[in-house]
Amino acid sequence: MSSNPKRHISLKDLARELDISISTVSRALKDHPNISPEVKEKVKALADKWGYRPNPLAMGLLRQSTHTIGVIVPDLVTHFFSSVISGIESYASEQGYYIIISSSYESYKKEKVCIENLLNSRVEGLIVSLSYETKDYSHFEELEKKGIPLVFFDRVCLENKVPTVTIDNREAARKITQHFIDTGRKRIAYISGPDFLNISKERKAGYREGLEQNSIPFQDQYLIHCEMNPQSATIATQKLLTLSTPPDAIFGINDTVAFAAMKEIRVAGLIVPDDIAVAGFTNEYHATVVHPSLTSITHPTVEMGKSAVKLLFNKLEGDNTVQNVQLETKLMIRGSTENKK
Repeated sequence: MSSNPKRHISLKDLARELDISISTVSRALKDHPNISPEVKEKVKALADKWGYRPNPLAMGLLRQSTHTIGVIVPDLVTHFFSSVISGIESYASEQGYYIIISSSYESYKKEKVCIENLLNSRVEGLIVSLSYETKDYSHFEELEKKGIPLVFFDRVCLENKVPTVTIDNREAARKITQHFIDTGRKRIAYISGPDFLNISKERKAGYREGLEQNSIPFQDQYLIHCEMNPQSATIATQKLLTLSTPPDAIFGINDTVAFAAMKEIRVAGLIVPDDIAVAGFTNEYHATVVHPSLTSITHPTVEMGKSAVKLLFNKLEGDNTVQNVQLETKLMIRGSTENKK
């Protein structure tokens, strides 16, 4: 072994080489007073020679505590989710915790696999944002019944049983709708996601509320659903543009949808915002670099991540109260919604 050491050296490897117990090796490395100086010296010399490093997960299992949190997000590419993860990791690290990140890739089946894999890794709790496909929550209900600490953020469910962190989607969508009207738009369309997602329902409610407050009748033709990806958003925009009376403003459920709408508007030979104004949601980095720059709702993403992990720590400490934290947003007004000329 000494001439060809393993890549990952364990306490068991050291114990076998020295012909002593694993517990003796462990205590020697921790300078336990009951271990003789000679044994300590031998153990530390071999550990140094073979490059032994403690395994935090294995040590945690011995204590029945891994200090590890599982995080499941719909995707790892979007700036929104990566920024929330940054907030989770930042606060968790301050408390001596690690995070394991897993992506559902917007798949219900993959989401269930993620849960199984993370639990097999002995995470102490889960922080989750639902996939696009998730409308059956039985897998989460089972976790809740088993007492596994669980917190949802952004796309949530089981709000009466599980702590959540969201933003005021309804008010944010109302603000976008009001902004469109204030800049001279009357035919306002909303490209939504599936109705079973809380963000879709809440933003649709805010959109309709904004219209109602300004005595503008809601029209079914201006509400269209998509799968919240560029391909589906492109098809949705095409349907809106071929209406006999197309919209003069389009609100996308997220920035990805809004970017696709802007591109399709240009393909149709129209100009943003002169012909059609466009606004998004989540304020991705690209919102500031597209032309014209995209008006969007900004989330306090890092704060959302920190709030989620704080709620999880409350659960880990035995707090069984269900807290639903709602954070404030801000409308970032840019070139895509300039006043109608």
